[in-house]
Amino acid sequence: MTDPLWHKSGTRIDARIMRFLGQDDVILDREFFLHDIAASHAHVEGLASIGVVNASEAQALTRELAALADDFNSGVFVLDERFEDGHSAIEARLTERLGDAGRKVHTGRSRNDQVLVATRLWLKERLASLIEHCRAIASVCLERAACESLPLPGYTHLQRAVVSSTAMWFAGFAESFIDDATRARDTLAWIDANPLGTAAGYGVNLKLDREHTTRALGFARMQVNPVAAQLSRGKFEIAVLEAFGSALLDLRRLAWDLSLFTTVEFNFVSLPPQYTTGSSIMPNKRNPDVVELLRASYASVAAARTEIEQLLSLPSGYQRDLQFSKGSIFHGVRHGLGALELVPDLLAHLQWNESAMRAAIEPQMYATDAAIEQAASGVPFRDAYRAAAEEAAAAGQGRTPEQSLAARVSPGAHADLRLDELRQRLDALSA
Repeated sequence: MTDPLWHKSGTRIDARIMRFLGQDDVILDREFFLHDIAASHAHVEGLASIGVVNASEAQALTRELAALADDFNSGVFVLDERFEDGHSAIEARLTERLGDAGRKVHTGRSRNDQVLVATRLWLKERLASLIEHCRAIASVCLERAACESLPLPGYTHLQRAVVSSTAMWFAGFAESFIDDATRARDTLAWIDANPLGTAAGYGVNLKLDREHTTRALGFARMQVNPVAAQLSRGKFEIAVLEAFGSALLDLRRLAWDLSLFTTVEFNFVSLPPQYTTGSSIMPNKRNPDVVELLRASYASVAAARTEIEQLLSLPSGYQRDLQFSKGSIFHGVRHGLGALELVPDLLAHLQWNESAMRAAIEPQMYATDAAIEQAASGVPFRDAYRAAAEEAAAAGQGRTPEQSLAARVSPGAHADLRLDELRQRLDALSA
């Protein structure tokens, strides 16, 4: 390993302690490395604007930073255990290539604001991906809601309740994922703040050009106060995981529906073959393994959120405990995006079994329709309710699922799905 940035003469380095301090930090930093390089580039430009590095040094530093990014992308440069972390790797490379100019790159910054800014840039990208995945899921749901509508039993308490439709089912998940995309967009706007230049959390005695780095890195605003920048660490990550959790909770319920609907007992849905696997011992089996793992994916996001929350029992200022938050956010976000990416194709190609769904609609499921019809004619609802309950079996005489659905005219219900309104909300997310 190269000497740590903090190493001073006369201090003995214990390899066991260094392993404990480092953990898998340098491996995790591969995920954030290009963002760290981009932030270093902006920092060099800012140092040049206030005369800390001269024009030729700035040109050389930015050239070498671009070369490092290219070498990292091509595999020529490997971020590994030779380095304490990604930050030290950047400084070591610049010092190796440029000597004293490389040693100037850390002027006015700390590894604290380095990790903050790289993490913010990474989180912004992942939230943008979350928005697009949610939009894609909602779009498929709206398309299927618009082009097909089959009677589907509606359930409460897992008991047959009223007549519903596949259009309502798809529209319901469309609106849910539109809401999830909206929440992700709002979270992105909240974390879109530049911490670079806050150093170790107390500022520095240089008039750093923080406005330049904010513009150069594409942030909407600065995190103004250095103490606040450190206080935000962990809090922003939790907010991102909560945005992911919102989408994964909807996915969990969608996956639960499909898990039930694909059983022989329901037989409402057939999954695309590539979304099922075989049994290792039972030749007759095709298992909905993908759907089951989609259902389980929220657990990874929730675990990541809990781990970070447990780290935040801290006073103000930086504490080394926060190093462990890096792995949590990386694993939770990666798992969430991997799950959501599979959903649009799954929903686009699942097939409904119309005959099984119609067979599951029982006469008693029209009792609510009968009660509301009586109430609409002037009978007090509770009287109409009791009458319908006493004659529930007869409530379905002469009724069809289509008639029940056509009469469901409350806004958002089957006869008034308002798909155009949902489409407008979805389209507004791309504006």
